Amino acid sequence: MLPVIALVGRPNVGKSTLFNVLTRTREAIVGDFPGLTRDRKFGEGRLGQRPYLVVDTGGLGGDDEGVAALMAQQAWQAVEESDAIVFLVDARDGLTPADHDISERLRRTGKPVSLAVNKTDGLDPELAVADFFNLGLAPPLAISAVHRKGIRTLVDAVLDPLPPAEALPPEADDTGIRFALIGRPNVGKSTLANRILGEERVLAFDQPGTTRDSIFLPFRRDDQQYTLIDTAGVRRRSRVTGFVEKFSVIKALQAMEAAHVTLLVLDAREGVTDQDATLAGYAADAGRALVIAVNKWDGLSEHARAHVKHELERKLPFIAYAETRFISALHGSGVGELFECLERCYRSAMHDIATSDLNRILEQAVQEHQPPLVRGRRIKLRYAHQGGRNPPVIVIHGNQTERLPAAYRRYLENVFRKTLRLTGTPIRIELKSGDNPYKGKRNRLTPRQERKRKRLKRHSK
Repeated sequence: MLPVIALVGRPNVGKSTLFNVLTRTREAIVGDFPGLTRDRKFGEGRLGQRPYLVVDTGGLGGDDEGVAALMAQQAWQAVEESDAIVFLVDARDGLTPADHDISERLRRTGKPVSLAVNKTDGLDPELAVADFFNLGLAPPLAISAVHRKGIRTLVDAVLDPLPPAEALPPEADDTGIRFALIGRPNVGKSTLANRILGEERVLAFDQPGTTRDSIFLPFRRDDQQYTLIDTAGVRRRSRVTGFVEKFSVIKALQAMEAAHVTLLVLDAREGVTDQDATLAGYAADAGRALVIAVNKWDGLSEHARAHVKHELERKLPFIAYAETRFISALHGSGVGELFECLERCYRSAMHDIATSDLNRILEQAVQEHQPPLVRGRRIKLRYAHQGGRNPPVIVIHGNQTERLPAAYRRYLENVFRKTLRLTGTPIRIELKSGDNPYKGKRNRLTPRQERKRKRLKRHSK
């Protein structure tokens, strides 16, 4: 599992800027939690050899009521679920009483805390960090998130003490199909898990040190080995006090990372909510094959069923490749069909595609619909080969491929998916442009040829 880094600190110390630097994005992914006006932000990043998950949070140290209290609740939730913490302070504001209060609570967590002194550009680094030694945390590190100074040193300081990414449990090896069960609270995930496993199982329990881990549940069905990766909260029921405590986006992200297929559970009686769409977006970003299980389908009127199907098309067009099944986890109807979907999606996601087949499909696609002209020159797509699995990655070489419109890329994805009969899995198209074969030839002209070229150029003017 990827290590989780939480960014915390007072408002306006530069947490969001640092988040964008660490994830190499301009815009954070926002987890949409009902009733909260400020939410955690999640993203994946890599600086150096080790990938990680980053959680941005709202500012701490404000009022204890209203929006500030909700933001603080989210921030401390992120701290609880993290492996390491980056405590961000502002060099230009200096050490404040709020910084002292935050550091005291962070120290009590027992988790590794890295102290980053931001906005040190134009300042003497040693003088900028001097006051912050009084917090009694790790030696403060001078950074500038805006100018990306000191970021690599900070990341190394955060990740070096952490153990390497955990290997999958022995029971979740590559001999079986791993699928992640995700969904909002109360959509019937636990009921579906029990139905799949064929036994009643309490999915929320107390196990010290595993509050962020997913649960790997191996089982066999019709001579096929499966591993269900459940994302239910691993904590005492008595501690589950609110919506944020009942569901963790981090668990869902980690479960999808470890899975071959994602099984997204929706509640037919509530329709497709905004958070369902958010989870579907996470699944699409993870690149895993996707099966949508619309639960509580039994007893719905024809009008209600038609409305749900319309909502699926309207709100989730970006995962049109996903397979959808309508089920009742309580009564078991349609659950058997889920296994057929899981197997088809797994085979599609892990499919080895012959290079000759890819080139034949690419040639036919280009003949039927030519790439557009760019500045009078046509984009040429020469050949293709497979670059990875889960999801299938198709690498296409040519010239000016960086100018290929997104619409034409989607056209190629659809052609490959239809021709190869890939179901339930996204397809990643990677485009690579070769060097211009004529580049630099002018330097190899003879002196006489060079004089002639210059003379013709003057006359043309």
